[in-house]
Amino acid sequence: MLKWRDILNFANHGNPQPSHKIDKTPQQWQSELSDEVYQITRNKGTERPFSGGSCSVFEPGKYACTCCGNVLFDGDEKFESGSGWPSFTQPAQTNAIAYISDSSHGMQRIEIVCNVCDAHLGHVFPDGPPPSGLRYCVNALSMKKL
Repeated sequence: MLKWRDILNFANHGNPQPSHKIDKTPQQWQSELSDEVYQITRNKGTERPFSGGSCSVFEPGKYACTCCGNVLFDGDEKFESGSGWPSFTQPAQTNAIAYISDSSHGMQRIEIVCNVCDAHLGHVFPDGPPPSGLRYCVNALSMKKL
């Protein structure tokens, strides 16, 4: 089980090795993704809180990266955070997600990206429920339910 110290270690000292990598040009991504998904996943955008229908849906299953299909989260780790974005306590696999220190917008945060295709997913925070204490706050449009 990952804890906040693990997340900080990844962000500061290197991420887990992904199973494989997918590299495409911005033009290739733009031709494959809707404008909205492209803005969020490739330009580090953020959807409006409570705009994603999956925020309050709690069903078994897997959530994969919209861009490449990499499995990111298991539905069993999803919880209601009240934040307005789907929230999870753990990734599906340790190497599913990469962590990047983010000091944009006058805040110090940890950005989460797909470790296979580098799609922006959202951020992770140390204010989640026990036992991990993690809250992966994810843009709904960056994921697809399998």
